[in-house]
Amino acid sequence: MRVRRVNGLGCHSRAQAGRHHPSWSHLQSLSQNWSDRPGSVRTDRSAAGSRGSTAGASRRMRNLEECMNANISPTNDLADVRERVAHKVDPADRYCGASIETAMHAILPHRIVLHVHCVNTIAWAVRQDAPVQLQRQMEGLRWQSIPYVPSGLPLAQEIEKVLSAFPRTDVLILGNHGLVLGGDDCGALEDLLFEVQRRLAISPRQVESTDYAVLAEIADGSSWDLPDNDEVHALATDPISREILSGGLLYPCQAIFSALWTPTPFRSVPCPDRKNQSESRYCSRPFLIIDGCGVVFSWSMSIAQRAMMSGLARVIQRISSSACHGTLWCLRESEGILGKPRGSEGINSINKRCTCHMRGRSSAG
Repeated sequence: MRVRRVNGLGCHSRAQAGRHHPSWSHLQSLSQNWSDRPGSVRTDRSAAGSRGSTAGASRRMRNLEECMNANISPTNDLADVRERVAHKVDPADRYCGASIETAMHAILPHRIVLHVHCVNTIAWAVRQDAPVQLQRQMEGLRWQSIPYVPSGLPLAQEIEKVLSAFPRTDVLILGNHGLVLGGDDCGALEDLLFEVQRRLAISPRQVESTDYAVLAEIADGSSWDLPDNDEVHALATDPISREILSGGLLYPCQAIFSALWTPTPFRSVPCPDRKNQSESRYCSRPFLIIDGCGVVFSWSMSIAQRAMMSGLARVIQRISSSACHGTLWCLRESEGILGKPRGSEGINSINKRCTCHMRGRSSAG
């Protein structure tokens, strides 16, 4: 499957973000996936990062506009992909290296489609009452919410149902997932992105201080280390965050990028009495969320895992305390809700398909 390269590495900075929006900290996103129109299916696969991704989305829109204005010939596989979706065949199974979100992009009628996993959006999208609570914030926009379904063909089919009932929809809030925007003009779509983000902005909770002395004692001479991002410690020091984490996994990226398909490692543990206790008892864990103290990372943690933890902390700090008492949608692998098929396909296969969507930061033909 050939794809058009619009932007490669997609490096971001605070300065870039600031040129587009004065409050860049509320415009962070976990990953993004692109489709450009007409006549092509574009699968942009980007690693999950916790900073500056919305700035990257803005820059990619400018680069996309330049490519379209330059009359770069598009590939002609969109019709083929749509045909496969119509026959209930997931194009991600047909095209090697295609994003698991290809079907979703293909069925959307808009010339340009933007899919982002925004911190503020996810903080709303994990709430069962989000469709009701967002009515006022989203008033005047053509938007719909979709309860969680696994990415790929199931999500595409659910979106088709919504578009059939509400054909003018150009904003979709995906439960436990993220945000999808559609439009015909890059500049207008960028404006829409910032407008939605402005409306969905949530101020993070204030948290208690981190016990760096205890964390330093645990890390000293061990295989544990302190995170570079101090915001991660809120997962341990904030009682509401600990309660939310104890309920289960909130969104697929949490599982995919941590490579942990159970919520157990995300639940806080008591502060070890001795340094070697954390080594022996929790040696298989990539991180420890230490109750009331802070978080330590294993030296073996990957960049993606560390970024996932930063994004997770930002999401949870924006979930209302009133929402953690039976009103959060938590994902259950037993129901296939993480994207794991009920049939013979194993977890390794679906993990491989999901990471096609989010690894790399480049899209090669």
